[in-house]
Amino acid sequence: MRYDRTVHLDTDFATTVDRVREALAAQGFGILTEIDVTATLKTKLDHDMEDYVILGACNPPLAHRALETDRAIGLLLPCNVVVRTDGDHTAVQALDPNTMVTLTGLDALRPVAEEATHRLDAALASLTAADADG
Repeated sequence: MRYDRTVHLDTDFATTVDRVREALAAQGFGILTEIDVTATLKTKLDHDMEDYVILGACNPPLAHRALETDRAIGLLLPCNVVVRTDGDHTAVQALDPNTMVTLTGLDALRPVAEEATHRLDAALASLTAADADG
C-alpha cells in the first residue's frame, strides 16, 4: 500500500521549499511548523544527510471536519509535507489522505479525504507544471 503522494522536481531545494509553501497556500493550507531535519540531526547527532525539511501544513476547515468525525484522527491528518533532496532532484511528498479512511475504516472520513486529496494533488500538480515551464 502506498501511503504517499510524491513528485520530483528539477528545481533546487530552497526554491522548491518556497514553491511548496506557495502551492499549499493556494489550496488553503497554512504552514504551522517547520522541522529542519538536516540541521537537527547535525546538531544532535553530528550526522550529515541530504537537505530534508518537514512542513506541518494545515487546512483548518478540513481538519475541523475530520476531528468532528473522530477526535483521534489528529494522529493521521495529512499534515506533514516533506521536501528533500533526492539525487539530482528535489522530492516533495505528502501523506495520501485516503490513509485516514483505510486505517480507521471510518467511511464518514471519506469526503474529507477526497477533498484533501484534491487539494494536495492540485498543489503538487502546480509544482510540476511550474517545473516544466522552467
